[in-house]
Amino acid sequence: MKSLRARLLWFLLAAIVLAAGTQAFVTYRAVLEAADDIFDQHMQQMALSLRAGLPPSSTVGGLGGGEENFEFIVQIWTLDGIRIFDSAAQSALPQRAVLGFSNVKARSTTYRVFSLATGALVIQVAQDMAARRRMAGTLALRTVGPIVLAAPLLMLVVWWVVSRSLAPVARVRRQVATRQADDLSPLNEADLPEEVRPLVHELNLLFVRVRQAFEAQKHFVADAAHELRSPLAALKLQVQGLRRASDDATRELAVARLAAGIDRATRLVEQMLALARHEASAAAGARPEAVSLPEVARLAISDTVAAAQSRDIDIGIARADPATVQGQPEALRTLLRNLIDNAVKYTPPGGRVDVGIAAGAGAVELSVDDSGPGLPESERERVLDRFYRAGQPQAPGSGLGLSIVKSIADLHGAAVSLEPSPLGGLRVLVRFPAA
Repeated sequence: MKSLRARLLWFLLAAIVLAAGTQAFVTYRAVLEAADDIFDQHMQQMALSLRAGLPPSSTVGGLGGGEENFEFIVQIWTLDGIRIFDSAAQSALPQRAVLGFSNVKARSTTYRVFSLATGALVIQVAQDMAARRRMAGTLALRTVGPIVLAAPLLMLVVWWVVSRSLAPVARVRRQVATRQADDLSPLNEADLPEEVRPLVHELNLLFVRVRQAFEAQKHFVADAAHELRSPLAALKLQVQGLRRASDDATRELAVARLAAGIDRATRLVEQMLALARHEASAAAGARPEAVSLPEVARLAISDTVAAAQSRDIDIGIARADPATVQGQPEALRTLLRNLIDNAVKYTPPGGRVDVGIAAGAGAVELSVDDSGPGLPESERERVLDRFYRAGQPQAPGSGLGLSIVKSIADLHGAAVSLEPSPLGGLRVLVRFPAA
């Protein structure tokens, strides 16, 4: 059974039937045994009441009224074996009986007999076991009857409680079944059982991540369509210029421009893919791990040292406190590499770029300083937007480097700020929460 409702009903109803059947059987047997004890006590009391002598004729008549309706048979014998009293005509009880209780077979039935010797008399009180069983069975059935009647009622109550308890689950199922493919709104968690609410909550979180992934994909497609239009148009013009070149000098110039355009388009595509990848990672909720920032800084500098040396720029780590943050190593390496790339790009030849890692009580600060021209305060916030190039539309790059930095910082719960650098240029400061 894959249905939780059917499984609960099956096991609960089976448990009720088993419990009710067991209780009814035990009660039935207990009532039968109790009835036997009561009947034995009645027989014993009747025998003891006859020790004083024979009852009056009216009393004797009251004992019977015909053997068919006579519950007890009373016989009184002398010690010589002479029967002096018999409450039922032609009874077949033995003249000699074992004193106390015994079972005697007579006249195709079994009698329960109690014999009592008193003075010169022997008193016997007998009862047909068949009649006794009928009376005990009737009494037992009356006792078991309420249990038999209560079991179906209890089963109805269990069915109603289980159905009502699982009604919110059925409501959520209907919500999921009837919604459109693009409907990623959260499901209603109200009135859900505690065992089901975490599942629906995680499903809502999944909807949020999927919605973020869809939005990141739509933004990427829109940005790609917008930003690749200009580089591709420029490449087309440069190819046409190359075709129209009339001499070697013009052709070499066209080839150089075409190569620069291809490099710029390649860099743009790489950065756009990097941005899309990290936004997808943020939406997917990748599992973080402990990352050493000094190690990340060494790897990022090794990635960019060649570009810095080609422009005679001094690059290094000015401060490297031991610091560990929770995050994704490759994403943090990309963050720092973009910051260093950006600093090297805007720093004049012969300049300086310093990387710093400072561990404080409540945060870890990662900084990149350069000796470039710096950035006006009015543009420090805008450079974090996509495809913005700090008032220099013709500047090298795609305007995505700092956007990627901000995306990765958001993924790690860090804050990005831009400040004047002690080196005279720009300082980009990334504050991570302490691990």
